Amino acid sequence: MPRRRLLYLLAVVAMLGQMAFAMVTTAMQQSPTIDEPVYVGTAEVYRQQHSLRYNPEHPPLGKLIMAAGTAFADPTLDPAYPGNQTRLGRHLLYESGNNPFQLMFLARLPIILLTCVFGLVVLAFARDLAGPAGGLIALGLYAFSPDVIAHGSLATLDVPAAGMLLTAVWLIWRARARPLLHLPLAGLALGAALSIRMSVLPAVPLLVLLAAWALWHAQRSRPEQALPVRTALLRSAGAAIGVGLIAVAVVWLSYLAVDPRLRWTTPPGLPEIQGLKGLAVDLMPFPQAYRDGMLVQFKFENKLYNGFLFGEAYKGSPWYYLPAALLIKTPLAMIGLWVAGAITMLVIPRLRAAAVHLLPISALLTLVAMTGSRNFGTRYVIFLPLFLAVAAGTVALIRFRYSRIVAAVLVLTVAAGSLLTFPYYLPYSNIAFGGTSNTHNNLHDANVDWGQDLARLGQHLKTRYPGEPVWLVYKGAGVPAYYGIDAKDPYKVPEDQVRGLLVISDSRVALASLRLKRLIDSSTRIDQVGYSISIYRR
Repeated sequence: MPRRRLLYLLAVVAMLGQMAFAMVTTAMQQSPTIDEPVYVGTAEVYRQQHSLRYNPEHPPLGKLIMAAGTAFADPTLDPAYPGNQTRLGRHLLYESGNNPFQLMFLARLPIILLTCVFGLVVLAFARDLAGPAGGLIALGLYAFSPDVIAHGSLATLDVPAAGMLLTAVWLIWRARARPLLHLPLAGLALGAALSIRMSVLPAVPLLVLLAAWALWHAQRSRPEQALPVRTALLRSAGAAIGVGLIAVAVVWLSYLAVDPRLRWTTPPGLPEIQGLKGLAVDLMPFPQAYRDGMLVQFKFENKLYNGFLFGEAYKGSPWYYLPAALLIKTPLAMIGLWVAGAITMLVIPRLRAAAVHLLPISALLTLVAMTGSRNFGTRYVIFLPLFLAVAAGTVALIRFRYSRIVAAVLVLTVAAGSLLTFPYYLPYSNIAFGGTSNTHNNLHDANVDWGQDLARLGQHLKTRYPGEPVWLVYKGAGVPAYYGIDAKDPYKVPEDQVRGLLVISDSRVALASLRLKRLIDSSTRIDQVGYSISIYRR
């Protein structure tokens, strides 16, 4: 093997290796986040009971992937348990004799593996567009992205759906040269994305149009085999329909894999959606459980939620929340390369077709997310670090003397910031906004505190504050007593009796009630755990 190829391979292995190490370490240290027990509990109901009754707002495939991991533990689960999906997760992890550390790690492991595989997709896509150097730039941004590492290490659905969507776009791009091979594979990847998260749905029309364009390009790029325009158009339309049908088939198969009889009872209380939105739901060629899950999502979107941005609590969902959160939580050098890559794709003529594949989908899904009612984190646009990493790789084609050196320095800057925040990736923010230790003053929920540090808190209290009285206000899915935390509830006694250590999740601090504000104001912050939990002395 030539020396240059060997060095290239070593660079790829090193970047993906550090990413895997960071995700595995994080997965082993963190307690369950708020959403994870729901998914893991549902995954075990799928595996053991073949029932679709839990978590209909998300399709099954992502949870089936988690079940591939939890199957190695073969956890105990009461088949007659009557609780809702939130209580189901707690029952499985803490009340059934199972080991929650082992179970959560096994559920997270398949997602970690997938996240590493998607790194290869980012590398390959960028190599196709900008050569080996472009591939390394793109992979560097992806592999050191704090957001991707944070959510790629969790048993959640955001990264798998985004990765499958990028894979579908990449395969459609490759179909411009070999349509018969890549278009069916693109349909499978698109179907997988749709079978993980419904938030992918707005991108479907763009992808089927790109599939039609791919076959049209393939036909017109061979003059010796040129077809009449009408025939070429019909074949292109057929390619779009074929990709769509394959995707629909994958969605159906994901439900059939859970229950071959598709037993389903529509849950009560679903909203009646009128107009075009209601018609679209009715016409979706998916199982009833999928369509009812869409109604559950609409029910969530119809609610008014609390938010927190730049130190101010509010109700509602301002349009600028996600752009602001991205500005806080994305490394500055990464933002610079994203912008430079997007401009490069628009300026260089031969990259404009690729820009049509990457940029409109990113923009559309971002705009849709900005109109959502839940201001809970940048995970709702986790596709951006994937799609824009590929775009950033194209800066390798800029013909300035030091352009590649500048790009390499920027990637190394991203890498340094990522390594310095290890292993606290979830609360990461860039230095312009005070770094990881200051994120809780600007954002809340999955941006900083998703309940992930309960195990760390238990160990911290044991070693630093043994025997001291603890009052706990925790936001999360874990059970404090399991982690050795003997704490009382400060809401259940008069305020003057709350003395000792007052331990509060930062998301609770951000949206503190008047009583909690009084307790905080009359206390002194003395410590923190994981940059997501504050410890006060009162």
